[in-house]
Amino acid sequence: MKIIDAHIHLSHIHSFHQTAKTFSHLTYSFERLKKDMKDNHVVAAVGMGLRELEGGEGFPDKDVPTPMGLDMLQGKGQVVYCAGINPYRLGYRELDALEKELLKPEVTGIKIYLGYYPFFAYDRVYEPVYDLAAKYRLPIVFHTGDTYSERGILKYAHPLTIDEVAVTHRQVTFVMAHFGDPWMLDAAEVVYKNANVFADLSGLIVGDSREVSRVAGTPHFFDHLKHGLAFCDNYEKLMFGTDWPLVEMAPYIRFIESYIPFSKREHVFYKTALQVFPKIRTALLLR
Repeated sequence: MKIIDAHIHLSHIHSFHQTAKTFSHLTYSFERLKKDMKDNHVVAAVGMGLRELEGGEGFPDKDVPTPMGLDMLQGKGQVVYCAGINPYRLGYRELDALEKELLKPEVTGIKIYLGYYPFFAYDRVYEPVYDLAAKYRLPIVFHTGDTYSERGILKYAHPLTIDEVAVTHRQVTFVMAHFGDPWMLDAAEVVYKNANVFADLSGLIVGDSREVSRVAGTPHFFDHLKHGLAFCDNYEKLMFGTDWPLVEMAPYIRFIESYIPFSKREHVFYKTALQVFPKIRTALLLR
């Protein structure tokens, strides 16, 4: 089965390097990503643009410029990315730079880090970003759910906040990263209700194969995932993603497979990402 990983990271973020070393036990590098992709039949991956400044407070960093990219990416091909947004840096100069970034063949969307930055999805600061997404017909990916930083504020990342934006910007495709975990039933309702909202299933476990087995085998730990998937009842609007390097790729693929009916796996693991991220097809041609 061909797989598209709809959510990976490839930026020099201190906490990502530490997690890769301490918890997922992998080498966080472009070469390791390519190897993991090849070994697991992952034909393309979508990176989430992100940066933090040296000597700063770490991500979420208020001082990094918009747009944020992948500073560990080497060359073009299988890895495309969503340009990251810092809402504190969204003046005319940054918006002009973002528009130029969106013209690049390897930029297939925009990433907004709800919860990490204390702005709701419907805050007017993001309106120019939504206008650019509509103009270039590119999706917006929102972080939703738990934040991988104690400095995040959860109320801004709740999936119900996406509903208002989805209604007022029907021409834009939105993706809720992490299916709103742990508020998956709320996320499922937003996906179910709005034709322009999708979700990825990345980042539900952090760690190596042993940790994936432990968490996946803990009774009732993922009852909310089962409930959310059943309520949403539309696997064609869900996408596989790992959140690599925060989790090993192979065991996470098996974990997600165990929750997806066999007849729907091609959509979740491949077809839906091709629909949502239009430039992936070009990336595949460049292989």
